[in-house]
Amino acid sequence: MSEPLPSTALRTVTRFAPSPNGPLHLGHAWAALVAQGRAAVDQGTFLVRIEDIDGARNRPELADQFRADLAWLGLSWREVAPQSQRIASYLAAAQVLHGEGLLYPCRCTRAQIAAGAHGMGPDGPVYPGTCRPSFPYRGAFAPAPDVAWRLDMARAMEWATTRHGSLAWEDERRGLQQADPLPFGDVVLWRKDAPASYHLAATLDDAADGVSVVTRGVDLFRASHVHRLLQALLGLPVPRWHHHGVLVGPDGRKLAKRRGAAGLAERRLAGEDGAALARRLKDGRFDAGISLVDTIDLAP
Repeated sequence: MSEPLPSTALRTVTRFAPSPNGPLHLGHAWAALVAQGRAAVDQGTFLVRIEDIDGARNRPELADQFRADLAWLGLSWREVAPQSQRIASYLAAAQVLHGEGLLYPCRCTRAQIAAGAHGMGPDGPVYPGTCRPSFPYRGAFAPAPDVAWRLDMARAMEWATTRHGSLAWEDERRGLQQADPLPFGDVVLWRKDAPASYHLAATLDDAADGVSVVTRGVDLFRASHVHRLLQALLGLPVPRWHHHGVLVGPDGRKLAKRRGAAGLAERRLAGEDGAALARRLKDGRFDAGISLVDTIDLAP
């Protein structure tokens, strides 16, 4: 279900952006309720964006299921264009970064990266720089199935801080932060198996959609350091962030589709009252064995 944009400008805009590679579960319901609730505080707008560029894992038929699940929970929203309709904007941004000498091609396999990794970072093994050129890469930007395009992180930070000074960002729950994306190493911005990476696509999408408060799980807190850098590199507006706690199972791990978290559609089709479930979640009453964790460094 959808609602029109409010007529008053500058109201808070939040978003919920699920990927159709598996059913929504209780963790998604919690995230959607937090985003909608944060917008409601300021009589703002709650958006839904389908992030449907995850290669072979993408299941387009799930988008309608997501809409039914959210309506079942009692949510109203305005839906914006899915990521599959935004590829041109991702390509244009990658070309801008390439033109500044900040992107370079990488043909390393995951096994090669793991073998030479400089420790573990927020996204996993830190890329050892095998393909990083000694000087800014000036060859053509040419996406291909065997090439990932990486951001030269040290060079990008130097570029951004020289022009903008320190890169501050604000989390509504943890206060003012200074961007420190260096622990990620040279992140991939254009993937081998799909277009833009999460870092590039989500940053561009939030700017294009006018999102003023980025609500998402605390497990993505460190990713916001990378996104703040990309905003500086691409001249994008800087929102506020609101990193909320996430639901975990009895094993202390975040609820996930790949670990068999029960789907909302399954509960909906079984006749459960979705509005009642939403009220319980808002009141902090979770299913047996499920708890809310507000720690940045969650178990993988």
